[in-house]
Amino acid sequence: MGFVAEEENRRATEVAAAVERPQPFSGRNGYENCDEVLLTPPLNFAMVEYGIFRSGFPDTANFSFLHSLKLRSIIYLCPEPYPQPNIEFLKLHGIQLFQFGIEGSKEPFVNIPEDKVREALKVAIDVKNHPVLIHCKRGKHRTGCLVGCMRKLQRWCLTSVFDEYQRFAAAKSRVLDQRFMELFDASTFKHSAMPPIS
Repeated sequence: MGFVAEEENRRATEVAAAVERPQPFSGRNGYENCDEVLLTPPLNFAMVEYGIFRSGFPDTANFSFLHSLKLRSIIYLCPEPYPQPNIEFLKLHGIQLFQFGIEGSKEPFVNIPEDKVREALKVAIDVKNHPVLIHCKRGKHRTGCLVGCMRKLQRWCLTSVFDEYQRFAAAKSRVLDQRFMELFDASTFKHSAMPPIS
């Protein structure tokens, strides 16, 4: 067995161990010996809609939490390759990965690729892919743009779309992102639109 195969085998074993034998909660107040599992959500985790979640990049500490969501799909919005431990976790649980390589640019004149956002949006609203997790690096800008476009499909007013975006982006909100969401034409979306929230 070569070094690469041994390394892949070792990582797969680590991933399986992290999921199959999560660490019990060892807190204060006499709970050190309880059988509860500490579930740690990824950075900026939230429920967007029934069956749709958003977050920053999940790491191995979040695997037990992700497992509890019973995900069918993950939408990854970054161009970088998905890390091997995460890929092994997806394989282990039969979770499908959809990657849309959107650059995370702070430059004011770099356009957000609308075609990739539309493709990601089709995957996100397709109930066959639910439960689905949408994430980028921090769960702020790329994820915020995709969720903002989804909100436009749901006929949210622009003020509410921007308010939700700013809750996650906070001081790092970008005018370019908000402009993209404002100009996104949901009426030309060629997929069945999501019903508005009642």
